[in-house]
Amino acid sequence: MKSLFKLASASLVAALTFVGAVSAEPTKITVRAASKDAKFIGSSIGGMRVTLTDTQTGEILATGVTKGNTGDTKRIIDTPRQRGVALSDDKSAKFTATLDLDEPRLIKVTLYGPLTQRQAAVEVSSTQWVVPGKHIDAGDAWTIEVPGMIVDVLSPPAHVKLKGAPQTVSLEANVMMMCGCPVEPGGKWDAKKFEVVAIMTLDGKEFGRLPLAYAGKESQFAARFEAKEKGVYEATIYAYDPHNGNTGLDRASFLVE
Repeated sequence: MKSLFKLASASLVAALTFVGAVSAEPTKITVRAASKDAKFIGSSIGGMRVTLTDTQTGEILATGVTKGNTGDTKRIIDTPRQRGVALSDDKSAKFTATLDLDEPRLIKVTLYGPLTQRQAAVEVSSTQWVVPGKHIDAGDAWTIEVPGMIVDVLSPPAHVKLKGAPQTVSLEANVMMMCGCPVEPGGKWDAKKFEVVAIMTLDGKEFGRLPLAYAGKESQFAARFEAKEKGVYEATIYAYDPHNGNTGLDRASFLVE
């Protein structure tokens, strides 16, 4: 009986010692931002701001920016996808953090960007459990899709004032995927398949929609508009892909005095 008691006591001491010896384990998390229907968002477009947060405590565990290139076009766009085959390579844009975790945590990754095109920036997030020592780093790791398109109004200049009506105004916009990938007729991202339209308002009231046509240069779209009345005009120019609903927009205003 004493032997059994000693054995049980020894086992308990060993268990308590084992529990007491538990310490934080380095746990690597790699995050990638994938532009919807396109490539990875990286250095060429400013990257995406990445924030890792403990959802239960609100503690910010790491923050940084995705860096690297947009990835291999042939692998991402041209090759049929196969289960288990990574779309990324070592140079594809990413952010990697190593966290010292002493217990499983429910972690949320939040992305914001692209950082050099703030008018097109969106925020997306994803949440999952992370166990100490169990890295999320293999293959495409923690990849989050980023919807939208970059639309950048080039003309008219912001809040330009024009004297007298009528006035002929040039509407020009640059349209790209969120990774900065170009749009052109017959290209990987076919300009002929996108709708690029200006929603026109005068003194806050919509009065028409004007399609913009491909302007002969990569990602460039344009139209001519005649402002027949005096007032404050606003052009909300959007790009829309009817095949998947992907959408982006930018705005410009001008004054006819």
